[in-house]
Amino acid sequence: MANLEEELKTERIVYSEEVIRARVNELGRQITEDFKGKELIVIGVIKGSLYFLSDLTRAIDLPIKIDMVGFSNIPDTTSKTGIVRIIKDIDIDITDKHVLVVEDVIRTGLTTAYIIQNLEMKKPKDITLCSMLLNPDRLLMTIPVKYYGFEINDQWLAGYGLDRNEIGRNLPYIAQIPKQK
Repeated sequence: MANLEEELKTERIVYSEEVIRARVNELGRQITEDFKGKELIVIGVIKGSLYFLSDLTRAIDLPIKIDMVGFSNIPDTTSKTGIVRIIKDIDIDITDKHVLVVEDVIRTGLTTAYIIQNLEMKKPKDITLCSMLLNPDRLLMTIPVKYYGFEINDQWLAGYGLDRNEIGRNLPYIAQIPKQK
């Protein structure tokens, strides 16, 4: 049986564990400073943000509440429209609270915009976005991404929450993998 790197056909490490850790700590310090004295609720988008959310919330030196939102793609629809099915909604009341949504990667922004639209109906004071990875060249709309770890292009990546067919999320670094045919 192949190990994880062989299964994914890892081509190269794009962001090492050390580089990721340093950047997450920087983001945590910046978020701590920006939200000092404010009630902050951090909402992770499952499953991809799991590792980033865990590390980031430990790097934020504030009393925070944490929740998760989950969605599933609608085949042949989500990539074109951004419409998704919410499969796990938040449990915390975010009315009049500062909300930080944590994503693993933002490419077109369509799915993220849909999640934000859903959260805005719950009347938070504001919503800020934090993504480990951001592809600014593919963004199709303006979304409030205030914090991000790294800018990427169209390379295929796995690790640190990113997957290919649900495999690879548990790599402790982010690696480039071959594009699926």
